[in-house]
Amino acid sequence: MWDLLLLMLERIGIIVTVAFLMTRVRYFRTVIHQQDVTDKQRLPVMIMFGLFGILGTYTGLVVDTDSLGLSSWAMDLEEDEAIANSRVIGIVVAGLIGGWKIGLGAGIIAGVHRYALGGFTALSCSISGVIAGLLAGLIHKRLQRSKRHVPPLVALLVGGLAEALQMGLILLISRPLDQAFQLVAEIGLPMIIANGIGTAIFVLVIRSVFQEEEKMGATQAQKSLRLAEMTIAHLRQGLSTKTAEATCKILLEEVQASAVAITDREVILAHVGVAASHHKSNQKIQTEGTQQVLNEGELLIADKYAINCHYQDCPLDKAVIAPLKRKSETVGTLKFYFQDEKDISSVTIEFIKGLSSLLSQQLEIADAERYYQLMKEAEIKALQAQVSPHFLFNALNTIVSLVRIDPDKARQLLIALSRYFRKNLESSTNPMTTLAREFEHVNAYLSIERERFVEKLQVSFEVEDEKLMNYKIPTMTLQPIVENALKHGMKGLTQKSNVAISVQRQEAGVLVTIKDNGKGIEKKRLNELLHKPITSETGTGIGLYNVNRRLEMMFGKDSSLIIQSIEGKGTAVVFYLPQEMKGEEKDVQKKA
Repeated sequence: MWDLLLLMLERIGIIVTVAFLMTRVRYFRTVIHQQDVTDKQRLPVMIMFGLFGILGTYTGLVVDTDSLGLSSWAMDLEEDEAIANSRVIGIVVAGLIGGWKIGLGAGIIAGVHRYALGGFTALSCSISGVIAGLLAGLIHKRLQRSKRHVPPLVALLVGGLAEALQMGLILLISRPLDQAFQLVAEIGLPMIIANGIGTAIFVLVIRSVFQEEEKMGATQAQKSLRLAEMTIAHLRQGLSTKTAEATCKILLEEVQASAVAITDREVILAHVGVAASHHKSNQKIQTEGTQQVLNEGELLIADKYAINCHYQDCPLDKAVIAPLKRKSETVGTLKFYFQDEKDISSVTIEFIKGLSSLLSQQLEIADAERYYQLMKEAEIKALQAQVSPHFLFNALNTIVSLVRIDPDKARQLLIALSRYFRKNLESSTNPMTTLAREFEHVNAYLSIERERFVEKLQVSFEVEDEKLMNYKIPTMTLQPIVENALKHGMKGLTQKSNVAISVQRQEAGVLVTIKDNGKGIEKKRLNELLHKPITSETGTGIGLYNVNRRLEMMFGKDSSLIIQSIEGKGTAVVFYLPQEMKGEEKDVQKKA
């Protein structure tokens, strides 16, 4: 009996060795590391563990019940023969790791194979394999509920129990009974002990994979956080050629890659490393793989065909291209190029995925900081507008001239002026308002300007539906645009100045248009208005650049100001307000 136990432990060593080699395979490691196996992965995993069961059968020892002799490597059995085997190890581990479905599948595969070999225990052994898979699957469900890995002691007990059930089924089903009883007496205890130990060792091998993956994950996480800390000083300035190049140099030193590149949606912002001679900054994006990531927003592992660089002798063969996102919108890509496919391991892919996520968060933080600065600038300029010598002097001068000839009109203008300044004060604490309240602010401003230019100014409002006036809009948005239309549109104009403000429904939002019949804007100045701040000595509020940036920060690029101007004919400023703000901006508003 004990000689049989030693022989079986030797054979189990073969299975454990194969199991260890299997854990070196990337697919196997990926599957066993997952919490839930997908339907697509389930069949290969069943077959894999079923083959372990078959290997356990073939490495068993043939037992002749007449002579109680042993022989190795069972290939075909006579009617009075049985097998002292370790088939149950693969089946039980399948159930413990993958659940009852995988355990059942592995049990059926190994059980059908055992039945095909024959022998007087064929039926009982094949049935016991199926039961072992189901039993282990139930234990898996219980362990999963408590979120525990499979303890080796549990594996030992379940493996031994499964083998004990097999011995019981042999006594219940196999005939003649005296041969079955003699067989169980001879091989029962050694098989229960050996298979219990074998199952525990198999689980320990798999557990080492989990620990190794966790250790590597922790190392990569530390590396990602270190890189994030090193790059944050650059990326908090936004995504530009300068910041992208500095970031790529840091990443190339830390990651074993041939080259690192960062793009926005149109051009290569920076490329450091191999092929930098033709992948230059500010060039149009050259690789099709990059365009695919920009369009789909998903990480791509690209070969030379998928990269498809237009430069014929480009040495870039393999790449991992990850999206850079801002508020779920893909604004660029982070690309790592490799010379050998072996360098692109699952750990490398997860590291790049995590790194791109961290860099994306840094871009969002940079946007939030810029938005905060713009809000502070808006607040300061709004406060300046309260005491702006030009606007205040003109307004008071108009009111003074009316005090004697039309006191009621003077009183109305004073009320309008107070409303105007109160609105400026409110804008410093409330980043968002409604179109209706913005119109009130514009009317307060126009009440003063109309009195100054009685015969020269005409303003009209057109609202398609009053419900549209409930749409949200950043404070101090309309007044600067209307002010710009009056200040520059009326300058040098001999005819009456007409300003038309319209609100129309468009798709799932609102289209706001401010149109004048002034002299228009020079093309050179038109290109500068939305791309850099332009100060004004006579302004009362904030500039178009600030308005445009706050609209983009709040609603995205779709809400950017569109300025259409023809010299000598007039200017139209158009922008779009979506029905709802994005979740992040709602949070900003609530905090404000």
